Amino acid sequence: MNQIEPGKRSGRAHPDVPGLSVRPRGSFRLGDRVQLQGASGGLHTVTITEKGWFNTAKASFPLADLLGREEGSLIRSREGREFLAFRPRRLDYTLSMPRGAAIIYPKDAAQILQSADIFTGARVFECGAGSGALTISLLEMIGETGQLVSVEEREDFADIAQANVDLWFGRPYPAWQLQRARLGDMDLDAVYGSHYFDRAVIDLLDPWSYLDILHQLLIPGGVLCCYVTTVTQVSTLVEALRKDGRFGFTCTEETIQRQWHTEGLSLRPEHQMVGHTGFLVTCRVLAREARRPKKLGNTPKAAKINGGQWSSEDDWEQVRIGQRNPSFLMGRLNPAERKTRRVRRDVVKRADYWVRGNSAAVDAPPPEPETSPGAPS
Repeated sequence: MNQIEPGKRSGRAHPDVPGLSVRPRGSFRLGDRVQLQGASGGLHTVTITEKGWFNTAKASFPLADLLGREEGSLIRSREGREFLAFRPRRLDYTLSMPRGAAIIYPKDAAQILQSADIFTGARVFECGAGSGALTISLLEMIGETGQLVSVEEREDFADIAQANVDLWFGRPYPAWQLQRARLGDMDLDAVYGSHYFDRAVIDLLDPWSYLDILHQLLIPGGVLCCYVTTVTQVSTLVEALRKDGRFGFTCTEETIQRQWHTEGLSLRPEHQMVGHTGFLVTCRVLAREARRPKKLGNTPKAAKINGGQWSSEDDWEQVRIGQRNPSFLMGRLNPAERKTRRVRRDVVKRADYWVRGNSAAVDAPPPEPETSPGAPS
């Protein structure tokens, strides 16, 4: 079987701009990831190999039939069913990639890039890498001239994120550092110095517990963007930022996405939508000795209890706010933990085969994960 050299499938260097990566263009080649869309809108992701086959209950054809074809080609199976072939978008990849932790959805990732003002060449600090979905968007925005430092406390999530990012770019991305540690246990000041990062994106249960660390990391005028999922977390975070005094005014927002059904004269909103997934709380870091401007005139009265917060709560475990079941029940792993172990094993195998050159240990390429169905417009 022909082997794909690490870095050859995607993420190749731009021929005219040193240090700039581009996605693959042109006809399909061995090792390319291809997304097939059938007449009903269902999506299937495959990786082209010499002897591989695309198989479903109703359609099949050899993957070698894709070699040399242009994107957007129409492929006909042996059973007569037709599929359009494209390279997957980043949105398609992140929604279908293996995951341990829940991903930040593309609608929220897009808003983070705008609200946190992520730019080419930026130094960005990310805490809570999860499965790597937001990491991919951040890396594509900052480019190889920037720097992204991601922190993930759980070893299994870090392995999944590392594999997903490597598979997307086709190689280890040079501008990315993944630290496997808890934010409160790291001596970041000794490594990067004070006020080194331009932007910080935080996906933690209790980001207000780390305001001292985050202020020390960010430059004056830097942007702090926190992703939280519940109203009580928003309340606690906003009040903590206000009382801290070293951060500017906060902006709290959420994005709700709704697609439309457009077929002939049937023009209407889809019955299902991507509603609430999380809140974004964004603010800027103030200069030394600066403070928020005082409002003139009457100001709203704060709640008499807990200084404006909804309630006092010290235990912000995932189980307490209903995000995750207990890790162990009656001495056995619960279904979520078993799924994470399985995802970690499979995605690391795929990254080892396609990106890291460790293909000798397996006879055939590991299969792609199942993709989510979509509906054509």
